[in-house]
Amino acid sequence: MPSAGRYAGLTFILPIRNISALCKQQFIIERTGSFPLSQVNHMKNILKLAPGCAAALGIAVIAKLLEQLEENAGLHFIGASVIALFIGMLINHFRKPTPATAPGIRFTSKKILKFAIILLGASLNITTVLTVGKFSLTVMIFTLATCFGLGSLIGRAFRLNWKTYSLINAGTGICGGSAIAAIAPVIDADDLDIAYGMSATFLFDTIMIVVFPILGRAMGLSDAAFGLWAGTAVNDTSSVVATGFAFSEAAGDFATMVKLTRTLAIIPTVLVFSVISMHLKKKEAAARNNSAKVNMKSVFPWFILGFLAMSLLCSIGLIPASAASILKTISKFLMVAALAAIGLNTDFSKLCKSGARPMLHGFVISLLVVLVAIGVEYALGIAPSGVLG
Repeated sequence: MPSAGRYAGLTFILPIRNISALCKQQFIIERTGSFPLSQVNHMKNILKLAPGCAAALGIAVIAKLLEQLEENAGLHFIGASVIALFIGMLINHFRKPTPATAPGIRFTSKKILKFAIILLGASLNITTVLTVGKFSLTVMIFTLATCFGLGSLIGRAFRLNWKTYSLINAGTGICGGSAIAAIAPVIDADDLDIAYGMSATFLFDTIMIVVFPILGRAMGLSDAAFGLWAGTAVNDTSSVVATGFAFSEAAGDFATMVKLTRTLAIIPTVLVFSVISMHLKKKEAAARNNSAKVNMKSVFPWFILGFLAMSLLCSIGLIPASAASILKTISKFLMVAALAAIGLNTDFSKLCKSGARPMLHGFVISLLVVLVAIGVEYALGIAPSGVLG
């Protein structure tokens, strides 16, 4: 019989709820020389997830390093999220997920993504809107209405899956990858929908980094006018930074501030899509069985409550700025890992089968947002040479 001393140290790391549980587990270990069955199953589950999670985290590290190299070179061309997605898709093209890696990849793309969204709430301070003024909010209202109003109509006209065009609309109207990642689990979007959304917004951003500064100078826009235009019309944060600072330092600073405020639209958007998703699930259940009752606890995206709670705590000052910065960094990294996992699950050949319709939808919506944003600026007197007070 194994001695008690040999296993005594293990009791300190066993998950226990009370002293009686500790005694019971210690007794089992001492009598049998092995862990309780529940602990063995727990370890098996962890080991089952480890290979896939490690693969996604490894890609995330590579993507962050590449992003850092970009920044060191003075570039802000492509963010780590998009890099990770594309690396994952490239790997999938040559090697599909195996039975050993598939569980961890799926866990990272679903569960880890939701946890990252909860942490993201810690960086969304609602009081930030007061710093950019009523003019920027007015422009954002019109651009968001364009994305989710006209975007839905155009998506239906292109005969796209509602989840696909909703993600493209959200990525274009709010903040690129972060918005897509936040809304995807709420509407149960699959990895292909997410890949379409990310790809469509990235391709347009790539064009805008080059074209926007040229157009801004051709129209004689002031720093404030250009910063507001870039902050409301360009999608991903890294692309907004690159576009704004390509025009001027002042324009870059203001574009970044507008972009951060625009990110707050994630909060009401996620809530609206939660209601839509629950309604559709209830409708589907009723169609399958008229007497069926939907269990709201099972369909409600509970992680959103954590996201909202973190945002509220940040807004009222209970999360210090230093802690919020750390949580945001962790959130962004986990989001990169989740997108890496999504890439590993995305078959590029299937992505191509839908043709150019999702990309065309993204281009049309993005172009409309660009035109609406600058049009509202001219209507408000901000463009071409206005100064925001």
